[in-house]
Amino acid sequence: MARVKAIHWAGTALMLLLGACSFAPPLKTPDIPAGEAYKEIGPWTPAQPADRLPRDSWWTRYDTVELDDLQRRLIAGNPTLAASLASYAQAKAMSDQARAGLFPTLSVSAAVTRDRDSVNAPLRLPTAPAYFNYNSVGGSVSYELDLWGQIRNEVAAGKANAAASAADLENARLSLIAQLVDDYIQLRALDRDSAILDQTVTTYIRALKVTQQRHDAGIAPGLDVSQAQTQLDAARSQAAQTLAQRALMEHAIAALLGVSASTFSIKPEIVAIRLPQIPTGVPTTLLQRRPDIAAAQRRMIAANANIGVARAAYFPSLTLGAQGGFESKSFSNWLSAPSAFWAIGPNALLSVFDGGLRRAQVAQARAEFDSSAANYRSIVVGAFQQVEDSLALLNHYHDAAVDEKAAVDSAQRTLDFSLALYVKGATDYLTVVTSQTALLQTQLQALNLDTLQLVASVDLIRALGGGWEDSGRVRDAEAVDAKQHG
Repeated sequence: MARVKAIHWAGTALMLLLGACSFAPPLKTPDIPAGEAYKEIGPWTPAQPADRLPRDSWWTRYDTVELDDLQRRLIAGNPTLAASLASYAQAKAMSDQARAGLFPTLSVSAAVTRDRDSVNAPLRLPTAPAYFNYNSVGGSVSYELDLWGQIRNEVAAGKANAAASAADLENARLSLIAQLVDDYIQLRALDRDSAILDQTVTTYIRALKVTQQRHDAGIAPGLDVSQAQTQLDAARSQAAQTLAQRALMEHAIAALLGVSASTFSIKPEIVAIRLPQIPTGVPTTLLQRRPDIAAAQRRMIAANANIGVARAAYFPSLTLGAQGGFESKSFSNWLSAPSAFWAIGPNALLSVFDGGLRRAQVAQARAEFDSSAANYRSIVVGAFQQVEDSLALLNHYHDAAVDEKAAVDSAQRTLDFSLALYVKGATDYLTVVTSQTALLQTQLQALNLDTLQLVASVDLIRALGGGWEDSGRVRDAEAVDAKQHG
């Protein structure tokens, strides 16, 4: 008896040991050196890692109430975001399917039939009835022992893929909101351009009247009138082109919101959009912020688990099964003890020869991991580049904007001087035309530099992952998933 118990406990210990096996290799994340600080940081950008920018409302830093409404409409109606949400639900369902393999499968069956045997059936006894009833009810249970970690690795891969899909959803949300903010900034920049051009057209009309009056008085030649008219027509043409660009930008915003461009409009107005001060932190925290980096890392984890799944196929699968019930040819003794049947026992299966199939599957799994690791490294390197690019643009655009605003003041003084000299007859109208052109160009370029700074700030926020909070959507989704599945 003691020997039987010893064998029992030894077998139990062996099963537990085998159940702890996993052929997934240790995860090796590509080593990507990160600097202690970003290189392209201007003095106007405070690098304070303690600062926080809420991930769900970073666009409010631009101090534009209209963006809040547009953002809500985007979340509710954007088709790309809806597709990403459906993809996440699909990945979550696939993860749940893989997790179902950790539990036994239980099934029940019942049948009440009237049968007729063939008279010419092989091995049929002459005295056997041709017609008979067959009644059965029973159930079965089966459970595959996860001796080699195949099911656990499938579950791990499913969870990692679901987490990657959640990160994809967050990345799609971040990209779409950033695109909305970018388009809105461009739209309002075109409104400012239109206002400058309308003002310029009004100024050119007055200049044309002055030139026409001087020509009528015999003071100015017809060439001056022609030059003034050319300036006016060119400014009107530029104003019309700006309106065309604004219409396209308005249509683009409508598409982002998932509404028809024919039913959507944004009233033209001058909106002061504030350039936010962005705390960038340090490069190493970038890996925790960006959802696309999180997605690439989760897919690398899933690919690593799939190696374990492929390697486990070299070993036998063991399934414990049991079935039982009642069967009879009549209702009177159907559910009685003599009609009972049962069967119980393990079932082992091992593929002896497969023509190299399992070896190829392991090689495929390893190649998929190498691909996901390389993709992870590429995304991280690209993320550092995007941050440095945006910081460089913000820094240099800021300096350029300061100089351009000084150029606008100088161009305005030059035009005032040239007009005064022209009225006195001390210079020709070509000098006035040149001054007018220079002023308009510097005004538009100054506005453009302001817009470029705002766009670069949006790109920087997108490159940083959309926020400065340590707890993002992806981590929250993982916590909920862990709580649900223990």
